[in-house]
Amino acid sequence: MPLYVRRVLEKELRAAAAEFPAVVLTGPRQTGKSTLLRKTFPAYHYATLDDPLTRKSALDDPRSFLVRSARMIIDEIQYLPELLPYIKMAVDSDRSMKGRFLLTGSQYFPLMAGLGESLAGRAALYELLGFSMEEIGDKNRDLDPFPLLFQGFYPEVAAQGADRNRFYASYIQTYLERDIRQITSVRDLRVFQNFLELLAARVGALLNLNEIAKECGISFTSARRWLSLLETTRIVYLLRPYQKNVTKRVVKSPKVYFTDTGVPAYLWRYAAPALLRQGPQAGALFENFVVAEFLKYKLNHGANFELFFYRDSNHNEIDLLLDWGASCRLVEIKCSATPRWEHFAAMKKLAVELRASAGYLVALTKAREKAGEKMEIVPWRKITDTIS
Repeated sequence: MPLYVRRVLEKELRAAAAEFPAVVLTGPRQTGKSTLLRKTFPAYHYATLDDPLTRKSALDDPRSFLVRSARMIIDEIQYLPELLPYIKMAVDSDRSMKGRFLLTGSQYFPLMAGLGESLAGRAALYELLGFSMEEIGDKNRDLDPFPLLFQGFYPEVAAQGADRNRFYASYIQTYLERDIRQITSVRDLRVFQNFLELLAARVGALLNLNEIAKECGISFTSARRWLSLLETTRIVYLLRPYQKNVTKRVVKSPKVYFTDTGVPAYLWRYAAPALLRQGPQAGALFENFVVAEFLKYKLNHGANFELFFYRDSNHNEIDLLLDWGASCRLVEIKCSATPRWEHFAAMKKLAVELRASAGYLVALTKAREKAGEKMEIVPWRKITDTIS
């Protein structure tokens, strides 16, 4: 029997199903959305619109399809957006019935567009990424994070033991051939994959889309559209610069990361975790991992903070700034087991100006330790201790 790893989002989903007529769970392919809903709500009738026969049945007679059971999980709703108005009518026929429909969808942007018209105010929206350290951290006692970063955090490889190379080869091919062709017109998928690889080569760096477009041999307009596509389907995550209430000129370009470290690690074609750990991109991938962990925490807990980085014209830089509005926390990320005082220099300098309540250095260490007033070193396995 396949191993099921409990997801942090289960608590939020149960609470939402008790308050809203519908709950929508989006996210990239293969993050475990269907499994999560079926394990959390085992009494619900399950139907997937990925099945052509089920899809035809729902299209031919949507009203009958929706009354098959009092409560339904409808998987891959993006394949039949025509069903959304009928779900709305079913919900409106009895607004007192909570948790009636649980919907999943992989393609974030098109799904959200349909939901905005059909289920506004009727559905709670959530997003699921791959496993977080909060979910699998205790199952991995290795002090070296790179085996985890190398394999990535999709359930198939992280919990089910799927071959990592076969998984990512299939994943990228499926994403390109199925999802990309469905969402937009890309004439040459090889060029699109080259675009993806060029983004992977720039993990943790300021995004220069003009440069990537030239290297890829496409127009800036196409590059911008493709980047938007990768961002809205949650393959790529763009970390924006922090600008609020800062008088100094700050950079305007975002930094590029992936929502799962396994994708860039695969695209870089390293043969083993040890080679990746010793390679020139180790620091960038470790930084990507930390940023993704904070993003997962925000999504899994419905946490009310935003993620930014800070860099100004005087070359003062903070890797990650967690903004709660009234306060913020600063995070520096170092792929080192030997933190030094100079690693805190930028945080100490900017803490007063940015009104930060605390500063943290995430590193390859074993235990938390103080590093001065409101400053701490946090081991990579306990990243979200900086929030909780």
